[in-house]
Amino acid sequence: MPIRAARRTAARRWTLLPGAAALGLLFVVPPAPAVVKDDSFVTARTTGILTIEGGECFTDPTYSRSAGEPVVVYTPCAEGADNQSYGFAEAQDGPWDRAALASFSWRRCAAMFDRNWPGGAASGLDFYPIMPTEETWADGDRDVMCAVYARGGRLPGSMLPLA
Repeated sequence: MPIRAARRTAARRWTLLPGAAALGLLFVVPPAPAVVKDDSFVTARTTGILTIEGGECFTDPTYSRSAGEPVVVYTPCAEGADNQSYGFAEAQDGPWDRAALASFSWRRCAAMFDRNWPGGAASGLDFYPIMPTEETWADGDRDVMCAVYARGGRLPGSMLPLA
């Protein structure tokens, strides 16, 4: 191959490199958005949550092909988990009022959280309430579950203090 032809071939390869690199960037999977654990993260309608009892650990909701919706699954706390139930509060009967229920739920779960993990014991931990929905409220559900989780990670075991 003459030198000129070899240079043209090399030059073509180098001109294709930025385009190929740009295409490669199009196929990079972006990081998953941060999970926000608020009063709508898990509700009484989330499949599997009604099987979780006080002190038990469970997964974050994950889409299940067989269920056709997000589900939470019981996980032994000793194996590490995303969340742990640490208490229940019973809301007063009355008409459905989501804002009032959310306010009640956050207050009650915060009070139980502060009793279980006072001061520095709460380091790295946070909580959220799992509330009835309008539909489950109409069926008589008044129970709010409080769940603790580790910010940015998994719980290494049961977080409940020893009695």
